[in-house]
Amino acid sequence: MTIPVEGPAPFEAAEEGVAIEPRWPIALAILCFIGITLTLRVAQPERESLGPRWLVPALEVVMLVALLAADPAHARERRRWLRPVALGLVGTLVLVAVLSAGRLIVQLVQGGKVTNSPGSLLASGTLIWLGNLLVFSLLYWMLDSGGPLARYGHERQYRDFVFPQQASPELAPPGWQPHYVDYLILGFTTSTAFSPTDVLPMSRWAKLAMALQSLLSLMVIGLVIARAVNVFR
Repeated sequence: MTIPVEGPAPFEAAEEGVAIEPRWPIALAILCFIGITLTLRVAQPERESLGPRWLVPALEVVMLVALLAADPAHARERRRWLRPVALGLVGTLVLVAVLSAGRLIVQLVQGGKVTNSPGSLLASGTLIWLGNLLVFSLLYWMLDSGGPLARYGHERQYRDFVFPQQASPELAPPGWQPHYVDYLILGFTTSTAFSPTDVLPMSRWAKLAMALQSLLSLMVIGLVIARAVNVFR
């Protein structure tokens, strides 16, 4: 099933939509994750990490700077170079999330230092699960229907995700469009329910991305809990 876009002319909608979605919720989410990362680094220095310990926080800071540069007032004029940079950063963070989850799973299966410490094991699992949630929510927000500006400009005829407010327009204000918080909840439900809940993936990439997120979350939660139960005995 495909749901076409209905709305005003692309140019008019884009001009009206530039200032509609603020960037501060995304910046706040990244800042919270950076805070959690640094807190766990101090509390559990032996926890599992991928590459240098500064790698993930550095990527997050660069992503935060890119988001600040993409403020709605200048997003359109900077779109040509800013979107590829942001997509590259999000893609790198997704790769880091996948590799981190894979490394932790290998440690859990083969046994390792981090898996013998309940605190380090839970800290590693929590950080990887939260990182999984954050990076996939950013991925969905960046790619759905061509990105924020394209969504408000109605530049694409078909959607990658269909939210309840889009499937049933009578339940939402006229011209409703998803904001980052909606994609954050999409990432949360995918990581906890391991399947679509109220938001339906329509395109193939959206289905594959949700399947990958669900698989990573399922393996991390299942194996970490199973190992933690044994360690606490």
